Amino acid sequence: MKASAFSYARATSVGNAIELLVAHGDGAKVLSGGQSLMPAMNLRLVAPELIVDIGDLAELRGIAVRGDTVKIGALTRHADLFKSSEIAAHAPLLTDAIAHVAHPAIRNRGTIGGSLAHADPASELPACMVALNATIIVRGPGGERRIPATEFFTGIYETVLSAQELLVAVELPVAQRNSAHFFCEFARRHGDYAIVGLAAQAVLENDTLTDLRAVFFAVGDRPVLAKAGAKLLKANVTSALLSEASDNLGEELDPPEDQQANSSMRRHLAKVLLARCVSALLGRPDLGAGGLA
Repeated sequence: MKASAFSYARATSVGNAIELLVAHGDGAKVLSGGQSLMPAMNLRLVAPELIVDIGDLAELRGIAVRGDTVKIGALTRHADLFKSSEIAAHAPLLTDAIAHVAHPAIRNRGTIGGSLAHADPASELPACMVALNATIIVRGPGGERRIPATEFFTGIYETVLSAQELLVAVELPVAQRNSAHFFCEFARRHGDYAIVGLAAQAVLENDTLTDLRAVFFAVGDRPVLAKAGAKLLKANVTSALLSEASDNLGEELDPPEDQQANSSMRRHLAKVLLARCVSALLGRPDLGAGGLA
């Protein structure tokens, strides 16, 4: 199957792209890397009247570290994030996560802005943005909006981004000196959609967790910032305490069922990932001993 007929416009600037989106409203779709949009069009899951190609907008590319903030342009490709020394030094969670995003051909074309705007609940990068407490910057006819990642994703393939707005950048706080991160996902094969995944960022003090943002993906209609992690903060984590947090996690998650796994399997795998995460962050192999090999 091929895409239905559409018109095409190559944006010459961010302002021009916004003008086109305002003029065509819901009938327009933005093309950045195209790794999600084009398959959806070919399957006729979406049928835009106009494609607004922003691929030539150099102002939306690049990674810059200014003070305690890392700013990433929306058109920065996955492969560039993976190879970036700035990302490795200041947001290493992203470096680990990118290695799990699909396959090299996709990573060479796909962009961070496209991934976030697409808002696939099984995607790695939306969960990372929530774990890293990122700010997502969008621009529209009314000017610029700065949206916390925790508020950006609203459902399956849904965000607070309006049809007239363009995602232009992401800002991340620079990782603290005593911070640590964890990333792991279960998938049938490397590069396949995750069955369950976990992206986590933490701050360690005296072998305890003083901050933990554990964000699960592929377990709901958007990234899920687990409240269960709060039980593990500022305490000497024991197996009993971790087990209690794990039970709470099972209650707060409401995973979907599909051809890959049912809800109970996803809950179980999420608990395994929580145990592995805490074990890895604290350097306590005993805490993760109950997880799957």
